[in-house]
Amino acid sequence: MSEPHPLPRRRPLRLAAAFAVLLALIGYVLAQYLTGAKGSPSCEVADGGGRYRFDPEQASNAAVIAAVGTTRGMPERAVTIALATALQESGLRNIDYGDRDSLGLFQQRPSQGWGTERQIMDPVYASGEFYEHLDEVPGYSRMPLTVAAQRVQRSGFPQAYAKHEPDAALLAAALTGRTPASLTCDRGAEAVPAGDPAKVRAELRRAFGPAVLPKAGTGAVLSVPAAPAAGGASGAPDTEPSAPGSRRGWELAHWAVARAHSLGIAEVSYAGRVWTAERSSEGWRTVTARPGPDGSTDTVRITAAPAR
Repeated sequence: MSEPHPLPRRRPLRLAAAFAVLLALIGYVLAQYLTGAKGSPSCEVADGGGRYRFDPEQASNAAVIAAVGTTRGMPERAVTIALATALQESGLRNIDYGDRDSLGLFQQRPSQGWGTERQIMDPVYASGEFYEHLDEVPGYSRMPLTVAAQRVQRSGFPQAYAKHEPDAALLAAALTGRTPASLTCDRGAEAVPAGDPAKVRAELRRAFGPAVLPKAGTGAVLSVPAAPAAGGASGAPDTEPSAPGSRRGWELAHWAVARAHSLGIAEVSYAGRVWTAERSSEGWRTVTARPGPDGSTDTVRITAAPAR
């Protein structure tokens, strides 16, 4: 009978090498994930009641939806319903496709009388159409959110809106100014693009109405009065913010931060707090309040980034 062969001595070495490769792969994937998360622009709404993270495109669209609502005099509940609907229908993205001929943030259909394709793909127009139809629903503010949204949308999945209500309520509280300094955006590793002050002014007027800026102006710094102009529309506040500043002021300030990525906004300051694109990871920082051109400190200062 032949002698038994000894066990190969290379097997433990192979196992150790395979284990080392596995550890290296896990480390690489983890490093890539953390680096990517740190380097990608993102926005966040955080309050004592919760936290919601989304990207700059979604933040910009959410800000438009909220601004159009309050400018029409709609209450915060209406803004919550609109945001929950857009979260369900498009994920807060202005998409050019959908079921049959559905388009845009709310997946509105040209064939059903919501407007032309071009109109529906305009977030300001689409938001206005949603609120117009919502306002025609008797007692919508007292209805369950999913019922109110369904009265407008006529969706095949009416219960789907309900799951978005907590996030929509958190967003609405920030974007209507009820929770001060609660919305921030972090540019990550991206450079700050040059902004066009004229475009920022135009977008402010489209969202909040022509009276939001008392004068045209030509400089890179826009001083926006926090108090609504006489005769201007504004949603009635449910409660005033607990921090310094007015609800209207924080609504404007949050709108500017949410739209900073798309409009090239470098700095937003209000009520002794400042957000800057270059230090965006720090969120809202405390500074000395600066008065506007009229000497009032109840002014939101929005600065467009200069060309490099």
